[in-house]
Amino acid sequence: MPRVLTKKDISILKKIAPESEGLICKGSGSPYRSILPPLANHYSKDLKDFLKRLEMLDNHEIRYLVGLIYDGSESLGCIPVEYMEGFMNFISERIGEESAVSVLKCFEETIECETNFI
Repeated sequence: MPRVLTKKDISILKKIAPESEGLICKGSGSPYRSILPPLANHYSKDLKDFLKRLEMLDNHEIRYLVGLIYDGSESLGCIPVEYMEGFMNFISERIGEESAVSVLKCFEETIECETNFI
């Protein structure tokens, strides 16, 4: 069953993308199911802007987001590789290298899974 964003998820998305007017992807017409993909693909102008927006999050919100990645709730599949590299550096600096390595493993599993379906 696809994930439905919680109030906390929506609060985080609005914090890092205050210009977001709704929870629907303009490209697909489908509801957002994650936080990072719309930030990377719809609201951030570039990698620098993506990282600047992530800086708005406190460590509790970052840990929450990383927890969603660990349990598979937060999709990493359509995030550009360079954004993921920046995100992993950000995670390493803010909450630790161990967390960044775990996020990398999740990302690699996502890429592997998507490659198998192509």
